[in-house]
Amino acid sequence: MDFDDSADEALFRSQARDWLAVHAPVALHDALAASAAQTTSSVHLPHLPGRDEVAESKDWQGRKAAHGWACIHWPAEYGGRSASPIERVVWQQEEGAYAQLSNLFVVGHGMAGPTLITHGTEAQKQRWLRPIVSGEEVWCQLFSEPSGGSDLAGLRTRAQREGDGWRVDGQKIWTTHAHLADLGLLLARTDLTVAKHEGLTMFAIDMRAPGVEVRRIRSMTGERHFSEVFFSGARVPDAQRIGPVGGGWKVALTTLMHERLHLAAAIPTGVPELFDLCCELQTHDGRPIDDPAVRTRLATWVARSRGLQWTMARTLSALSSGKPPGPENSIGKLVAGELAQEVCAFALDLLGPAGAVIGEGDAARSFQKMLLSAPAIRVGGGTAEIQRNILAEQVLGLPADLRVDKGLPFNRIPTSRN
Repeated sequence: MDFDDSADEALFRSQARDWLAVHAPVALHDALAASAAQTTSSVHLPHLPGRDEVAESKDWQGRKAAHGWACIHWPAEYGGRSASPIERVVWQQEEGAYAQLSNLFVVGHGMAGPTLITHGTEAQKQRWLRPIVSGEEVWCQLFSEPSGGSDLAGLRTRAQREGDGWRVDGQKIWTTHAHLADLGLLLARTDLTVAKHEGLTMFAIDMRAPGVEVRRIRSMTGERHFSEVFFSGARVPDAQRIGPVGGGWKVALTTLMHERLHLAAAIPTGVPELFDLCCELQTHDGRPIDDPAVRTRLATWVARSRGLQWTMARTLSALSSGKPPGPENSIGKLVAGELAQEVCAFALDLLGPAGAVIGEGDAARSFQKMLLSAPAIRVGGGTAEIQRNILAEQVLGLPADLRVDKGLPFNRIPTSRN
Protein backbone atom coordinates (compact mmCIF):
# COMPACT_ATOMS: atom_id res chain seq x y z
CA MET A 1 0.00 0.00 0.00
CA ASP A 2 1.34 3.43 -0.96
CA PHE A 3 0.93 5.98 1.84
CA ASP A 4 2.55 8.86 -0.05
CA ASP A 5 0.42 11.68 -1.45
CA SER A 6 -0.45 11.55 -5.12
CA ALA A 7 0.35 14.66 -7.15
CA ASP A 8 -3.22 15.95 -6.70
CA GLU A 9 -3.18 15.20 -2.97
CA ALA A 10 0.17 16.93 -2.54
CA LEU A 11 -1.20 20.01 -4.30
CA PHE A 12 -4.29 20.00 -2.08
CA ARG A 13 -2.12 19.62 1.04
CA SER A 14 0.04 22.54 -0.07
CA GLN A 15 -3.06 24.71 -0.61
CA ALA A 16 -4.37 23.82 2.85
CA ARG A 17 -1.02 24.63 4.49
CA ASP A 18 -0.74 27.95 2.65
CA TRP A 19 -4.23 28.99 3.74
CA LEU A 20 -3.66 27.93 7.36
CA ALA A 21 -0.37 29.81 7.46
CA VAL A 22 -2.25 33.03 6.72
CA HIS A 23 -5.60 32.52 8.49
CA ALA A 24 -5.15 30.11 11.42
CA PRO A 25 -5.53 31.59 14.95
CA VAL A 26 -1.88 30.99 15.82
CA ALA A 27 -2.25 32.66 19.21
CA LEU A 28 -4.58 29.85 20.27
CA HIS A 29 -2.45 26.95 19.03
CA ASP A 30 -0.62 26.05 22.24
CA ALA A 31 -3.79 26.25 24.35
CA LEU A 32 -5.66 24.14 21.79
CA ALA A 33 -2.90 21.53 21.71
CA ALA A 34 -2.89 21.35 25.52
CA SER A 35 -6.68 21.10 25.53
CA ALA A 36 -6.60 18.28 22.99
CA ALA A 37 -4.29 16.28 25.25
CA GLN A 38 -6.84 16.56 28.08
CA THR A 39 -9.99 16.15 25.98
CA THR A 40 -11.90 12.89 26.31
CA SER A 41 -14.47 13.48 23.57
CA SER A 42 -14.92 15.40 20.34
CA VAL A 43 -17.99 17.14 21.82
CA HIS A 44 -16.06 18.99 24.55
CA LEU A 45 -15.34 22.65 23.96
CA PRO A 46 -11.61 23.41 24.09
CA HIS A 47 -10.26 24.96 27.27
CA LEU A 48 -8.94 28.41 26.39
CA PRO A 49 -8.00 30.33 29.55
CA GLY A 50 -9.03 33.97 29.35
CA ARG A 51 -10.97 33.43 26.11
CA ASP A 52 -14.61 32.94 25.15
CA GLU A 53 -14.54 29.40 23.73
CA VAL A 54 -17.89 29.75 21.96
CA ALA A 55 -16.93 33.05 20.31
CA GLU A 56 -13.53 31.70 19.24
CA SER A 57 -15.17 28.56 17.83
CA LYS A 58 -17.69 30.55 15.81
CA ASP A 59 -15.01 32.93 14.56
CA TRP A 60 -12.81 30.09 13.28
CA GLN A 61 -15.76 28.27 11.71
CA GLY A 62 -16.92 31.42 9.94
CA ARG A 63 -13.40 32.09 8.67
CA LYS A 64 -13.15 28.57 7.23
CA ALA A 65 -16.59 28.82 5.63
CA ALA A 66 -15.81 32.15 3.99
CA HIS A 67 -12.79 30.63 2.22
CA GLY A 68 -14.24 27.19 1.37
CA TRP A 69 -12.53 25.14 4.09
CA ALA A 70 -15.56 24.19 6.21
CA CYS A 71 -17.43 20.88 5.77
CA ILE A 72 -15.34 20.41 2.65
CA HIS A 73 -16.88 16.99 1.91
CA TRP A 74 -20.38 18.48 1.63
CA PRO A 75 -21.82 19.38 -1.79
CA ALA A 76 -20.60 22.74 -3.02
CA GLU A 77 -24.16 23.98 -3.53
CA TYR A 78 -24.73 23.75 0.23
CA GLY A 79 -21.55 25.43 1.39
CA GLY A 80 -18.97 22.65 1.10
CA ARG A 81 -16.51 22.08 -1.73
CA SER A 82 -17.44 18.51 -2.82
CA ALA A 83 -14.03 17.29 -1.64
CA SER A 84 -13.06 13.65 -1.89
CA PRO A 85 -12.68 11.50 1.27
CA ILE A 86 -8.88 11.57 0.98
CA GLU A 87 -8.95 15.37 0.70
CA ARG A 88 -11.06 15.43 3.84
CA VAL A 89 -8.41 13.32 5.61
CA VAL A 90 -5.63 15.59 4.36
CA TRP A 91 -7.48 18.66 5.64
CA GLN A 92 -8.02 17.06 9.05
CA GLN A 93 -4.31 16.26 9.25
CA GLU A 94 -3.32 19.81 8.38
CA GLU A 95 -5.91 21.54 10.56
CA GLY A 96 -4.54 19.62 13.55
CA ALA A 97 -5.13 21.26 16.93
CA TYR A 98 -7.35 23.95 15.40
CA ALA A 99 -10.00 21.26 14.81
CA GLN A 100 -10.77 21.52 18.56
CA LEU A 101 -12.64 24.71 17.65
CA SER A 102 -15.13 22.62 15.65
CA ASN A 103 -16.35 20.59 18.64
CA LEU A 104 -19.23 23.00 19.21
CA PHE A 105 -20.64 22.05 15.80
CA VAL A 106 -20.25 18.28 16.06
CA VAL A 107 -24.00 17.57 15.87
CA GLY A 108 -24.64 20.03 13.05
CA HIS A 109 -21.72 18.88 10.93
CA GLY A 110 -21.78 15.17 11.73
CA MET A 111 -25.47 14.36 12.20
CA ALA A 112 -28.03 17.07 11.45
CA GLY A 113 -26.38 18.23 8.23
CA PRO A 114 -26.07 14.77 6.63
CA THR A 115 -29.66 14.00 7.70
CA LEU A 116 -30.95 17.16 6.03
CA ILE A 117 -28.93 16.47 2.89
CA THR A 118 -30.55 13.03 2.64
CA HIS A 119 -34.12 13.72 3.78
CA GLY A 120 -34.71 17.48 3.81
CA THR A 121 -36.69 19.39 1.23
CA GLU A 122 -34.81 21.79 -1.00
CA ALA A 123 -36.24 24.70 0.97
CA GLN A 124 -34.97 23.15 4.22
CA LYS A 125 -31.52 22.56 2.76
CA GLN A 126 -31.30 26.14 1.55
CA ARG A 127 -32.49 27.46 4.93
CA TRP A 128 -30.35 25.40 7.30
CA LEU A 129 -27.24 23.92 5.66
CA ARG A 130 -25.19 27.05 5.04
CA PRO A 131 -25.70 28.39 8.60
CA ILE A 132 -24.52 24.96 9.84
CA VAL A 133 -21.40 25.18 7.68
CA SER A 134 -20.59 28.72 8.79
CA GLY A 135 -21.23 28.07 12.47
CA GLU A 136 -23.95 30.73 12.66
CA GLU A 137 -26.39 28.15 14.02
CA VAL A 138 -25.58 25.40 16.51
CA TRP A 139 -27.63 22.17 16.54
CA CYS A 140 -28.32 19.50 19.14
CA GLN A 141 -29.87 16.04 18.83
CA LEU A 142 -33.04 15.32 20.81
CA PHE A 143 -33.35 11.52 20.82
CA SER A 144 -32.69 9.90 24.23
CA GLU A 145 -35.35 9.86 26.95
CA PRO A 146 -35.26 8.95 30.66
CA SER A 147 -37.70 6.05 30.31
CA GLY A 148 -36.41 4.72 26.99
CA GLY A 149 -33.04 3.23 27.87
CA SER A 150 -31.59 1.64 24.75
CA ASP A 151 -35.01 1.40 23.10
CA LEU A 152 -35.03 4.61 21.06
CA ALA A 153 -38.20 3.56 19.23
CA GLY A 154 -39.97 3.40 22.61
CA LEU A 155 -39.74 7.17 23.12
CA ARG A 156 -42.77 8.97 24.60
CA THR A 157 -42.32 12.63 23.67
CA ARG A 158 -45.51 13.52 21.79
CA ALA A 159 -46.03 15.78 18.80
CA GLN A 160 -49.72 16.41 18.12
CA ARG A 161 -51.27 18.26 15.18
CA GLU A 162 -52.36 21.77 16.04
CA GLY A 163 -53.43 23.97 13.14
CA ASP A 164 -50.61 24.31 10.62
CA GLY A 165 -48.05 22.97 13.07
CA TRP A 166 -47.41 20.59 15.95
CA ARG A 167 -47.57 20.81 19.75
CA VAL A 168 -44.69 19.04 21.51
CA ASP A 169 -44.78 17.70 25.07
CA GLY A 170 -42.26 15.45 26.77
CA GLN A 171 -38.66 15.18 27.93
CA LYS A 172 -35.27 14.39 26.41
CA ILE A 173 -31.98 13.73 28.22
CA TRP A 174 -28.21 13.52 27.59
CA THR A 175 -28.50 16.21 24.93
CA THR A 176 -25.07 17.53 23.96
CA HIS A 177 -24.71 21.34 23.84
CA ALA A 178 -28.46 21.88 24.24
CA HIS A 179 -27.78 25.03 26.29
CA LEU A 180 -25.86 26.51 23.35
CA ALA A 181 -28.03 25.20 20.51
CA ASP A 182 -30.21 27.28 18.22
CA LEU A 183 -32.00 24.27 16.73
CA GLY A 184 -32.60 20.68 17.71
CA LEU A 185 -33.15 17.55 15.66
CA LEU A 186 -36.23 16.18 17.43
CA LEU A 187 -37.65 12.67 17.11
CA ALA A 188 -41.20 12.54 18.52
CA ARG A 189 -44.20 10.21 18.55
CA THR A 190 -47.05 11.34 16.33
CA ASP A 191 -49.24 8.20 16.35
CA LEU A 192 -49.96 5.91 19.31
CA THR A 193 -52.15 3.47 17.35
CA VAL A 194 -49.44 1.90 15.17
CA ALA A 195 -46.30 -0.13 15.93
CA LYS A 196 -43.69 1.90 17.76
CA HIS A 197 -41.27 2.25 14.82
CA GLU A 198 -44.08 3.44 12.54
CA GLY A 199 -45.47 6.21 14.73
CA LEU A 200 -42.42 8.50 14.81
CA THR A 201 -41.74 11.76 12.96
CA MET A 202 -38.63 13.96 12.77
CA PHE A 203 -38.66 17.74 13.27
CA ALA A 204 -36.26 20.65 13.57
CA ILE A 205 -37.28 22.63 16.65
CA ASP A 206 -36.26 26.12 17.76
CA MET A 207 -34.42 25.61 21.06
CA ARG A 208 -35.41 29.09 22.24
CA ALA A 209 -39.12 28.72 21.47
CA PRO A 210 -41.70 29.14 24.26
CA GLY A 211 -42.28 25.82 26.00
CA VAL A 212 -38.66 24.60 25.62
CA GLU A 213 -36.66 24.42 28.87
CA VAL A 214 -33.02 23.31 29.08
CA ARG A 215 -31.46 22.12 32.36
CA ARG A 216 -27.75 21.35 32.36
CA ILE A 217 -26.34 18.12 33.82
CA ARG A 218 -22.97 17.85 35.56
CA SER A 219 -21.20 14.58 34.72
CA MET A 220 -18.83 12.78 37.09
CA THR A 221 -15.86 14.33 35.26
CA GLY A 222 -17.13 17.73 36.44
CA GLU A 223 -18.06 18.83 32.90
CA ARG A 224 -21.48 20.15 31.89
CA HIS A 225 -21.90 19.61 28.14
CA PHE A 226 -25.00 17.39 28.61
CA SER A 227 -28.50 18.70 29.36
CA GLU A 228 -32.05 17.48 29.86
CA VAL A 229 -34.70 19.25 27.79
CA PHE A 230 -38.38 19.64 28.72
CA PHE A 231 -41.16 20.43 26.22
CA SER A 232 -44.40 21.92 27.53
CA GLY A 233 -46.66 22.87 24.64
CA ALA A 234 -43.74 23.90 22.44
CA ARG A 235 -44.84 24.64 18.88
CA VAL A 236 -43.16 23.44 15.68
CA PRO A 237 -44.37 24.61 12.23
CA ASP A 238 -45.10 21.77 9.83
CA ALA A 239 -42.53 23.34 7.47
CA GLN A 240 -39.93 22.15 9.97
CA ARG A 241 -40.96 18.52 9.70
CA ILE A 242 -38.14 16.47 8.15
CA GLY A 243 -39.44 13.58 6.07
CA PRO A 244 -43.01 12.22 6.02
CA VAL A 245 -45.32 11.92 9.00
CA GLY A 246 -44.68 8.48 10.46
CA GLY A 247 -41.38 8.20 8.57
CA GLY A 248 -39.20 9.41 11.41
CA TRP A 249 -37.54 6.07 12.11
CA LYS A 250 -36.01 5.94 8.63
CA VAL A 251 -34.78 9.52 9.03
CA ALA A 252 -33.39 8.69 12.49
CA LEU A 253 -31.46 5.71 11.10
CA THR A 254 -29.61 8.07 8.77
CA THR A 255 -28.75 10.28 11.75
CA LEU A 256 -27.62 7.31 13.82
CA MET A 257 -25.43 5.84 11.06
CA HIS A 258 -23.64 9.16 10.68
CA GLU A 259 -23.40 9.50 14.46
CA ARG A 260 -21.71 6.11 14.75
CA LEU A 261 -19.38 6.99 11.89
CA HIS A 262 -18.41 10.21 13.67
CA LEU A 263 -18.09 8.60 17.09
CA ALA A 264 -15.95 5.76 15.78
CA ALA A 265 -13.57 8.26 14.19
CA ALA A 266 -13.47 10.63 17.15
CA ILE A 267 -13.30 8.45 20.28
CA PRO A 268 -9.83 8.83 21.83
CA THR A 269 -8.49 5.38 22.72
CA GLY A 270 -5.59 6.56 24.90
CA VAL A 271 -3.21 4.13 23.19
CA PRO A 272 -0.54 6.69 22.12
CA GLU A 273 -0.66 8.32 25.55
CA LEU A 274 -0.31 4.93 27.27
CA PHE A 275 2.69 4.07 25.10
CA ASP A 276 4.40 7.34 26.11
CA LEU A 277 3.57 6.69 29.77
CA CYS A 278 5.09 3.21 29.61
CA CYS A 279 8.29 4.65 28.13
CA GLU A 280 8.62 7.52 30.61
CA LEU A 281 7.28 6.23 33.94
CA GLN A 282 9.85 5.04 36.46
CA THR A 283 8.67 2.39 38.94
CA HIS A 284 10.47 0.27 41.52
CA ASP A 285 10.85 -2.40 38.82
CA GLY A 286 12.04 0.01 36.11
CA ARG A 287 10.10 1.29 33.12
CA PRO A 288 6.85 -0.53 32.26
CA ILE A 289 7.94 -0.76 28.61
CA ASP A 290 10.80 -3.06 29.66
CA ASP A 291 8.33 -5.61 31.07
CA PRO A 292 7.45 -8.28 28.44
CA ALA A 293 3.93 -8.64 29.85
CA VAL A 294 3.32 -4.90 29.45
CA ARG A 295 4.72 -4.95 25.91
CA THR A 296 2.37 -7.80 25.03
CA ARG A 297 -0.66 -5.85 26.22
CA LEU A 298 0.54 -2.73 24.43
CA ALA A 299 0.99 -4.69 21.21
CA THR A 300 -2.57 -6.00 21.46
CA TRP A 301 -4.00 -2.53 21.99
CA VAL A 302 -1.89 -0.97 19.23
CA ALA A 303 -3.10 -3.67 16.83
CA ARG A 304 -6.73 -2.97 17.77
CA SER A 305 -6.29 0.79 17.38
CA ARG A 306 -4.68 0.30 13.96
CA GLY A 307 -7.53 -1.98 13.02
CA LEU A 308 -9.92 0.85 13.89
CA GLN A 309 -7.88 3.22 11.75
CA TRP A 310 -8.05 1.01 8.66
CA THR A 311 -11.72 0.18 9.24
CA MET A 312 -12.39 3.93 9.09
CA ALA A 313 -10.33 4.15 5.90
CA ARG A 314 -12.54 1.46 4.38
CA THR A 315 -15.62 3.46 5.35
CA LEU A 316 -14.21 6.59 3.73
CA SER A 317 -13.58 4.60 0.55
CA ALA A 318 -17.23 3.49 0.55
CA LEU A 319 -18.38 7.07 1.06
CA SER A 320 -16.24 8.19 -1.88
CA SER A 321 -18.23 5.86 -4.15
CA GLY A 322 -21.51 7.42 -3.01
CA LYS A 323 -22.55 4.80 -0.47
CA PRO A 324 -24.12 5.92 2.85
CA PRO A 325 -22.54 4.94 6.18
CA GLY A 326 -23.49 1.34 6.86
CA PRO A 327 -23.97 -0.95 9.86
CA GLU A 328 -20.25 -1.83 9.84
CA ASN A 329 -19.60 1.51 11.55
CA SER A 330 -20.87 -0.15 14.72
CA ILE A 331 -17.51 -1.97 14.77
CA GLY A 332 -15.63 1.27 15.36
CA LYS A 333 -18.07 2.53 17.98
CA LEU A 334 -18.03 -0.79 19.85
CA VAL A 335 -14.27 -1.42 19.76
CA ALA A 336 -13.13 2.14 20.42
CA GLY A 337 -15.32 2.59 23.50
CA GLU A 338 -14.23 -0.67 25.09
CA LEU A 339 -10.59 -0.13 24.12
CA ALA A 340 -10.49 3.31 25.77
CA GLN A 341 -11.88 1.89 29.01
CA GLU A 342 -9.34 -0.96 29.11
CA VAL A 343 -6.38 1.28 28.27
CA CYS A 344 -7.22 3.94 30.85
CA ALA A 345 -7.85 1.43 33.62
CA PHE A 346 -4.45 -0.13 32.91
CA ALA A 347 -2.74 3.27 32.87
CA LEU A 348 -4.13 4.16 36.29
CA ASP A 349 -3.03 0.76 37.61
CA LEU A 350 0.51 1.51 36.43
CA LEU A 351 0.44 4.87 38.20
CA GLY A 352 -0.60 3.25 41.47
CA PRO A 353 -1.67 5.67 44.24
CA ALA A 354 -0.73 8.61 41.98
CA GLY A 355 -3.51 7.55 39.64
CA ALA A 356 -6.08 8.48 42.25
CA VAL A 357 -4.77 12.01 42.74
CA ILE A 358 -6.74 14.63 40.84
CA GLY A 359 -4.64 17.41 39.39
CA GLU A 360 -4.76 19.47 36.23
CA GLY A 361 -2.01 18.82 33.73
CA ASP A 362 -0.44 15.76 35.40
CA ALA A 363 0.06 12.36 33.81
CA ALA A 364 -2.97 10.83 35.47
CA ARG A 365 -5.54 13.52 34.70
CA SER A 366 -6.24 12.67 31.06
CA PHE A 367 -6.56 8.95 31.87
CA GLN A 368 -8.86 9.73 34.81
CA LYS A 369 -11.16 11.87 32.66
CA MET A 370 -11.15 9.36 29.82
CA LEU A 371 -12.01 6.49 32.17
CA LEU A 372 -14.83 8.45 33.82
CA SER A 373 -16.13 9.42 30.38
CA ALA A 374 -16.02 5.85 29.07
CA PRO A 375 -19.52 4.82 30.28
CA ALA A 376 -21.08 7.79 28.49
CA ILE A 377 -19.05 7.09 25.36
CA ARG A 378 -20.11 3.45 25.34
CA VAL A 379 -23.79 4.36 25.78
CA GLY A 380 -23.94 7.36 23.42
CA GLY A 381 -25.06 6.45 19.90
CA GLY A 382 -26.30 3.06 21.12
CA THR A 383 -25.03 0.73 23.83
CA ALA A 384 -22.55 -2.08 23.23
CA GLU A 385 -25.47 -4.53 23.20
CA ILE A 386 -27.19 -2.50 20.49
CA GLN A 387 -24.00 -2.39 18.40
CA ARG A 388 -23.56 -6.16 18.69
CA ASN A 389 -27.15 -6.75 17.61
CA ILE A 390 -26.65 -4.47 14.59
CA LEU A 391 -23.51 -6.33 13.57
CA ALA A 392 -25.09 -9.73 14.17
CA GLU A 393 -28.28 -9.02 12.24
CA GLN A 394 -27.20 -6.59 9.50
CA VAL A 395 -23.60 -7.66 8.84
CA LEU A 396 -23.46 -11.36 9.76
CA GLY A 397 -27.08 -12.14 8.83
CA LEU A 398 -27.92 -13.85 12.12
CA PRO A 399 -31.54 -14.15 13.27
CA ALA A 400 -33.01 -11.07 14.90
CA ASP A 401 -33.70 -10.91 18.62
CA LEU A 402 -37.19 -11.96 19.65
CA ARG A 403 -39.36 -8.90 20.39
CA VAL A 404 -42.61 -9.44 22.23
CA ASP A 405 -43.82 -5.97 21.23
CA LYS A 406 -43.24 -6.47 17.50
CA GLY A 407 -46.23 -5.24 15.52
CA LEU A 408 -48.18 -4.16 18.60
CA PRO A 409 -49.72 -0.68 18.55
CA PHE A 410 -47.67 1.54 20.82
CA ASN A 411 -50.62 2.26 23.12
CA ARG A 412 -51.03 -1.49 23.76
CA ILE A 413 -47.44 -2.17 24.81
CA PRO A 414 -47.43 -2.95 28.57
CA THR A 415 -45.54 -0.49 30.77
CA SER A 416 -45.05 -0.07 34.51
CA ARG A 417 -47.82 2.52 34.39
CA ASN A 418 -50.54 0.31 32.98
